[in-house]
Amino acid sequence: MTSVITGDIIGSRQQKSEHWVEDLKKILAPFGHTPSQWEIYRGDEFQVEVTNLEDALLTAVLIKAHLRSIKSDARMSIGFGDKTHQAERISESNGSAFIHSGELFETLKKQKVTLALRTGNSDFDEKLNLMLQLALTFMDSWLVQSAEFVAVAIENPTLSQEELGQKLGINQAAVSRRQKRAQFDLVINLDRYFRKQIKQFIAP
Repeated sequence: MTSVITGDIIGSRQQKSEHWVEDLKKILAPFGHTPSQWEIYRGDEFQVEVTNLEDALLTAVLIKAHLRSIKSDARMSIGFGDKTHQAERISESNGSAFIHSGELFETLKKQKVTLALRTGNSDFDEKLNLMLQLALTFMDSWLVQSAEFVAVAIENPTLSQEELGQKLGINQAAVSRRQKRAQFDLVINLDRYFRKQIKQFIAP
């Protein structure tokens, strides 16, 4: 079993392409080697494989936070399933994880949704996607400072508010305000719930 995030940059044609492409490369670089584990293709689309299924949702949220911190955003679908063909490029690999991610991605624009997932289990998908839609009511409107906080907090899960403040160059009170404004505790609770559910889902 694996998971695949398929995404595209929202409103990419209104942006100076070389600017956000370089930013996107920096954001995706920690997720492994390109083009086998992540790839940017067709100008503004990208794909990332997250082999640990439990990390898939937080990885998508992290990509979103990084993009919102540079006044950009992405539409992303997360597909779960198997991988039947490993190609040199992730965009040419295959399996149900890739099919679920690709098919769902094609529907996102019509649904006016920026993040959704598909496992192929309709009850599981319906419940989790409803929760995601509720979370997107605030994640889609993260401002730069909130998004910056979310990205740093996700990447440094063991740091205290004071230590996060040092990384962001702000005091602890400002960290606390940003955490509240970003509704970060809700994000973490959603991620915790998702991890529990996906673990049960893949249990034999």
